[in-house]
Amino acid sequence: MKQLWHMLTLIGADRPGIVAGVTRALYDQGLNLGETSMLRLGGNFTIMMMVSGGESEASLQENLKPVIESLGMCLHIDPIEASLHQHLLPNMQVTVSGADRAGIVAQVTGVLADNQCNILDLESDVAGSVEKPVYIMQIACIADVPLETVEQALESLRDDGVDVNVNPIETYIG
Repeated sequence: MKQLWHMLTLIGADRPGIVAGVTRALYDQGLNLGETSMLRLGGNFTIMMMVSGGESEASLQENLKPVIESLGMCLHIDPIEASLHQHLLPNMQVTVSGADRAGIVAQVTGVLADNQCNILDLESDVAGSVEKPVYIMQIACIADVPLETVEQALESLRDDGVDVNVNPIETYIG
């Protein structure tokens, strides 16, 4: 029988005990974790996690309700197909920095998409000051095109004052 998986997405004001509370509630229900991503974004804590254990979406929502409410979080649940143990390894790292303005992410990711780059991880932050914000972004991706092709495609952003660097990622598996 195929195992039933759900993607849980949670968000709430950052505070100690969120991960412990949520994972304890899942463990107490006999649920198993798959892949997870948890991080603090702008004073909020966000969690995305794959869980399995055969519960329906409605029962999962109901059983998690007490801990979610006690932590002041919002929960969203989606049934998913789980593809565990099929990790893709990035071969290219794109780093971007420049004066914060609307459209930087759309422009960079659009160029990457046009060059058939599959984004595996994107992290960004706003540094600098309120008066002079600087947008910083790091993207790990898989590209079948040469690194030089991606660099050339991103050249127009450099002309707009955005610093863009493309570097190979060497992955050693031993």
